[in-house]
Amino acid sequence: MQNLTTRCFDIFLACKAAIHNGDLIKKVSDKDKEYHFQNWFEQRLAAVGIEFDDAGRNSYPDYTLVTHPEGYELKALAYPGREANFDSNSQVPTGKHKGRTVFYVFGRYPTEVAKAEREYPLIDLVLCHGDFLNADHTYVHKNRNFRGFGSYGDLMVRDRKMYVAPTPFALLEGVTSLPTLIVPADYDADGRFQQVGRFTRVEVDQLVVGYEFDLKTNQIQAKYAPNPSAGKAHEFIAYRPTGDSSKQVKLVSPVLLAEDASDDE
Repeated sequence: MQNLTTRCFDIFLACKAAIHNGDLIKKVSDKDKEYHFQNWFEQRLAAVGIEFDDAGRNSYPDYTLVTHPEGYELKALAYPGREANFDSNSQVPTGKHKGRTVFYVFGRYPTEVAKAEREYPLIDLVLCHGDFLNADHTYVHKNRNFRGFGSYGDLMVRDRKMYVAPTPFALLEGVTSLPTLIVPADYDADGRFQQVGRFTRVEVDQLVVGYEFDLKTNQIQAKYAPNPSAGKAHEFIAYRPTGDSSKQVKLVSPVLLAEDASDDE
């Protein structure tokens, strides 16, 4: 294993301790659940003594560390509710962004309690390396537009992409109610952690390299090209704190993402 310098282990333990101690997410308002979760996570960073750049509403990732080239992107998920996938606006999920390693922090909270109370608990937590979601570091997101649409030719069409990715709760068995850390296999955990799973994600044969949209039929068609890394295996390890449940974490068959009804809005 490589001796990698990372704060993900310390941050995960701080999150796990906060859940165990009953540190609740506190509502700032009745809207913006993501920001409530960010406040909770920010307190965990402060508890560990980690310096970080302040989160911005439109920043990616949500938090970047000052002394380590790492970033943390947060995703709050209502339970029961939409938990199999999540929207990634403007940035495709991956483990690298502008030279920083990116980790995703998924937190599930009880829907009804959150609606009724000003404070509510975090009932599930998975902190995972972004490569577990997507290992391609080469794609660069760009929004584009063109003018000339409409009967007078003065309307603009914006190509503003949103990516929908499966969550760890859809990809893994054994993480419900058991806070879990998912990192590449070359991350060397210390004695504070026990290994509770090891699994591999394999790259597909064909990559989507473009798409066409027909404005008359409203049909979208993907374009494919051979993946030069087809068959490449990416190995990951699941960890929990030593002394916690040793229930094994297993990779399940990928879930096909259903079309979002909002596509027709």
